[in-house]
Amino acid sequence: MENAAADPYRVALVTFPGIRAFDVSVITEVWGSDRTDRDAPAFDLRRVATDTTTPIPMRGGMTLHPDRTLSWLSRADLIVIPGLDDHLTPAPTPVLDALRRAHAHGTTIAALCGGAFTLAQAGLLDGRRAITHWNLVSLLRAHHPRVTVVPDALFIEDDNLWTAAGTAAGIDLCLHLVRQAHGAEAAATIARSMVTAPFRTGTQAQFIEHPTPHADRDADALAAVREHALRHLHEPLTVADLAAHAGMSPRSFARHFTAQTGTPPLRWLLDQRIAAAQKLLERTDLPMPEVARRAGFGSEVTMRQHFASRLATSPRAYRAAFSTTSAPVSEAAGSNPIAR
Repeated sequence: MENAAADPYRVALVTFPGIRAFDVSVITEVWGSDRTDRDAPAFDLRRVATDTTTPIPMRGGMTLHPDRTLSWLSRADLIVIPGLDDHLTPAPTPVLDALRRAHAHGTTIAALCGGAFTLAQAGLLDGRRAITHWNLVSLLRAHHPRVTVVPDALFIEDDNLWTAAGTAAGIDLCLHLVRQAHGAEAAATIARSMVTAPFRTGTQAQFIEHPTPHADRDADALAAVREHALRHLHEPLTVADLAAHAGMSPRSFARHFTAQTGTPPLRWLLDQRIAAAQKLLERTDLPMPEVARRAGFGSEVTMRQHFASRLATSPRAYRAAFSTTSAPVSEAAGSNPIAR
């Protein structure tokens, strides 16, 4: 996590008529609130438009007042584009030109929900992978056939261009971008303030509308299994172990778990182990083998392999970038690292 006294991380919220008020609110809540008193990073969020004299109308009677022109994009560390009320709303030509320049300059650009249409209008998604709300996938494909539309991710990245599925997935992406730039603890601090999960696993396939002949009788059982797993991450859990805890066969358990969470149980376990290791690396000075043991990886080598494949870094490099503690925690050797 960055020290609050460091230069603020500059975030540009791109505005023009037609942007969604909800997405503007999400972006503002994540990067526009001062949480430095809780050791969160300092952010400088600016509302960028073609000019600063024309208010931006939004649905619901709300109005946004830009405070910077498009030239400020050249100073931004991150550019975020809200979704649109009408997903085919054409963005102003100066906005599209500015986004192309920013991408050529190497600036990270993220689009929430239908904001992918704005990136597509700029031609930035041609030949690249992108995602949008599941109900807009066909529309994006029809109007921008050169875009490789991924149908069921929560968010994805291609060439420093991030896109997210609908509504809540925009929160997921914003917190992920905080995590990527400032570490898991910074994202967790913001998530706690927002009363939301620091990260969700799975895909938006779990939210796509489809007939459900029966109520999910296994919801409570699977929630209890996930809670059990989080309290015993340091143990060598298997799908068979979790299925037994739920009172199901391994095959039935895996099917129900994937349908409910959008991700297979072993993948979910790995996500939790990585998150546990990130917290330990940030908060403690424990040696690497002990971090690996507490997070349930079994060995430092295994932990290092998973960090490389999932985070494109090593545990040691992650600690060097995001460590926030000068003393180790005083937890019992077998205690769960993330149940607190």
